[in-house]
Amino acid sequence: MTPITGMDLTGFTEREPGVWTDAHGAVLSVHFFPLVPDLPAPLDASGPLRAGLAHGVAGAGGALIEALDGAVDGVPAVRQLIKVPRPNGHGQVFLGSWTVPRAACSTVLKVQAAEGATTGIREASVMARVGPADYFRPHPYAPDVAGGLPYHVADDASWDAHFPDHPLTLVRAVLDRITPTVTLDERFKGLPPFAGPAAAPQQAPAPQPRGGRGWFGRRKER
Repeated sequence: MTPITGMDLTGFTEREPGVWTDAHGAVLSVHFFPLVPDLPAPLDASGPLRAGLAHGVAGAGGALIEALDGAVDGVPAVRQLIKVPRPNGHGQVFLGSWTVPRAACSTVLKVQAAEGATTGIREASVMARVGPADYFRPHPYAPDVAGGLPYHVADDASWDAHFPDHPLTLVRAVLDRITPTVTLDERFKGLPPFAGPAAAPQQAPAPQPRGGRGWFGRRKER
């Protein structure tokens, strides 16, 4: 039950409603949240938005790799790539998402992939090429961010071609392929835009379509 009405799921198999996996181990999922979006700033305030996201992810033990503004089916959105430790403490999980916020609700398209038994090859290889002094960098969105996982150059997209099977590469590739194919329900697209956390009441209920059927039901994917 999301406002996502279609997307190209070539190569993915549905595991449960709203969740798909592919042969490389990537997990694709769609979500709808009938709440004021949990974003630290409006989308047009890119500096505070990115800084707030970087601090938030670090506070949760991970690291924000990048946050980019864009659009999904013509609706303003923010794309995030983050990394978090695997629950068992061995390796990392990489997550990419589009958050499409409206004033009182949001929909999220998420892709994630985890490292397998062998970890750290990408990081070690890149460090050997650039040297330790140029490997770790202050976070470009929040140089004062503390905690969480370190920010470093090995996560940059320029290295993806050197590590085609790495989970971060896979997550980026899936997002890049699927995003242009996503379609949204026109009712969702017509809702008032997200103006920032202070501009809308918290815990606001999302509008409901007529007929008592809840929010949007997804049509069959293309």
